[in-house]
Amino acid sequence: MGTRRPRVTDWRLVVQSRLDRVRADLAALGPPDPLDLESGQWRAVAEQEAAVVEDMITREESRWRTVASWWSGWHIERAWRSLHEAEIAVVAAGRGFLGRLPGLRARVAENLEDDDPRRVALEEMRPGEFPLSIERELVVDALRAAFDRSDFAHVGSRALRNKLIAASVVLFAVNTLLGAVGLLKPGLIPMCVGSEKLPTVCPSGRAAAGADVWLIQVLGAFGAVLSAVVLLLRRRPSLSPYVMIGYQATIKILLGAALSVVGILALGAGVTTGLIGVASQAALLLWAVILGYSQQVATRLLDSYADRVMDQARPLPKGEFQR
Repeated sequence: MGTRRPRVTDWRLVVQSRLDRVRADLAALGPPDPLDLESGQWRAVAEQEAAVVEDMITREESRWRTVASWWSGWHIERAWRSLHEAEIAVVAAGRGFLGRLPGLRARVAENLEDDDPRRVALEEMRPGEFPLSIERELVVDALRAAFDRSDFAHVGSRALRNKLIAASVVLFAVNTLLGAVGLLKPGLIPMCVGSEKLPTVCPSGRAAAGADVWLIQVLGAFGAVLSAVVLLLRRRPSLSPYVMIGYQATIKILLGAALSVVGILALGAGVTTGLIGVASQAALLLWAVILGYSQQVATRLLDSYADRVMDQARPLPKGEFQR
């Protein structure tokens, strides 16, 4: 099977731009100082890690390996981790940190707590107070801790994405099974609602039909789409390599379709007798839409959790993103 060229995606564009910056910073360091062997070693590390990043964002893979890489996310996370190591090495290869301290402190503050000893040590460091080798150790430790927090957040966001995909597959299978049963055995899953005081009404008329379950599911999905639109409107842009919003919307739509069927079954079973009366086909279809939208109550917690995960997985500091 032939190989596929990697698609141009947002995360690749961001990684490529930062890789170009790493190489520009390396070139700006000038010729290596033969008396500073440690600086030369850090230069070599930066060049090696930059080569790994370049390989990750340009590697061609077969279709099946592309799918496996997408699911595991190894190429994304390897690219980011190598990029972070290259950025650390470029900083460490310098002959001093006076000009870089404001940016370094801001970057570390994005990911480490106020009382983290590595952040405190970096904020209290005064260039020239210690030998350059000790200053390097302080800077490298603080940056690695900050980048590790970001990298671990990427792992968490990928795990959440994969769980959303698995849940979507299960919901799709359940909805498809319900629709197939309703189509093959009309009335086996009763979608008609009636009572002693009100006439019996069905989604497609006054008698059960094979398309009743499908019709209720479609209307429930439509109700869920309305809540998905609200999610799209309030979601802020993100540079994370794992974008959750599409998977969240899929969960909402599939869950809305399933809940609409369950809700109509509850209406038909008389669970809401005395509270809700369905007197016409239009009222029944409207309730299917409302029940589909009601999934928002269940998925609101998922939305809040996804927001927290994505906030932790920012690959760029706030200030850098805003420039």
